[in-house]
This record gives sequence, C-alpha cells and structure tokens, in this order.
Amino acid sequence: MASNGIKAILFDLDNTLIDTAGASRIAIQKVEALLRTKFGQDDILKICKGFELKLLQETYDAAGGASIDQVRATHWEEAIREAGGGDPGGTLAAECYSLWKSTRLERLAIPGPVRALLEDLRGTHKLLLLTNGVTQPQWEKIRAVRCEELFHAVVVGGEHAEEKPAPSIFQHCFGLLGVGPRDCVMVGDSLDTDVLGGVNAGVRATVWVNPSGRDIPAGVSVKPDYTIAMVLELPTILSTLK
Repeated sequence: MASNGIKAILFDLDNTLIDTAGASRIAIQKVEALLRTKFGQDDILKICKGFELKLLQETYDAAGGASIDQVRATHWEEAIREAGGGDPGGTLAAECYSLWKSTRLERLAIPGPVRALLEDLRGTHKLLLLTNGVTQPQWEKIRAVRCEELFHAVVVGGEHAEEKPAPSIFQHCFGLLGVGPRDCVMVGDSLDTDVLGGVNAGVRATVWVNPSGRDIPAGVSVKPDYTIAMVLELPTILSTLK
C-alpha cells in the first residue's frame, strides 16, 4: 500500500477498533438476569441505568486510595441503594461488578478483517494506539483483545497529565514515533476527542469512524476531513492523501 507521504496512523481503541458499546450492552444484560432473582423489572432498569450514568460521569483519582475496581463496585452499590434495594455489606454490588466486568472483557475482540488490516498497515506505516481512560481498565481491554503487538507504540491517556483532545498527548505520540504532525492521520469515533484532538495537534487528516451514519451534532464546530462507516474503509482514504 502506498503511503502517499503518510508515515504514521494513530488509532483510537473503544468503538473504533473494538465494539466496547456492544460488549457493555451484553454485560448489562447479564447483570439484569442476575438481578431478576431479587428485584422487579422496573427496579432492575433503575439500577442498571443508575450504574451506567455513574460510569459515564466517573472521575477517578488514583491518589484517592481506592482502586478503580472498588470505585466501580461502589457505583453498583449506590445504584442498588438509590433504587430502594439496599445492599448490606455490598455483596450483591460486588457480584454485579464482577459479572459486568468479566462479561465485557470476554466479549471484546478485534474482528479478524480489522486485525488483518492492521497487520498490513504495520508493514507500510508506523501505527500507534491512543486511547483515553483510566490506566487499569484500558490495559485490561488491550490485553484482552491481544492487540499490543499490532502497534509500534501504545499510549493510554490515564498515564499522562492530559488526554485527548489535548495537544500535549499528541505531541508525546509524535515523539515516540519520530514523526511530525503532518506525517500522521488520526482515526477515531469521537468528534470531541479524536477529531478535535487531531485538528488541534495539526495532523494531516482526521478520519471519523461513524457506523450509524449520524450527522454531526448541532453546535459542534469541528469537522473531520473524512468520514467512514468502518475502519476497513481506511485504505481508500489513505490512497487519496497526497
């Protein structure tokens, strides 16, 4: 594959290379089945929605003393309590968290065709995985899908002072690969982190992975250079870059 001057490709992980959202839905369904032995359907929905909201709003500081596993088990404990269920000792919450986490990791995978594409691209470009998130869960996902060997470098935002879309983490990536911003393409599913970060860092092109074909939301000023439905369409984009 001709590089057309592109030396490096930066890839997001979640919902770009792996279907984290899909795995999370299945994990929630498993927890719902567990909770059916103790709660009615309305309370089950409240508990699971409560957990998902807490996860979405989560802020984690490792210096606080609690592990991320403890924090997320507490999300379940609070969601159960807020639904009126109570959970003396947090035993049920711990069970919910363990089932949710293990199911999600088991369901994550890089599809075979995507893995083959990465292996092909690795022969012509420097590849870097750039993912936001708390260090432990992100590395658990990376190891679960066995993708570390596909990249020349892996950068997890939780290990740095700033995450995407901050230019600093992109500059760190460029330094690891020994390339400049204009040598790079950024590929990801998030306009707010991947595309905006790539634009702010001055990469040659940003590629938005948009499987649902949704429009750019009103009020979002950043525009990707290219939009694709799946990562497998990336070679077509690369062939057009000069």
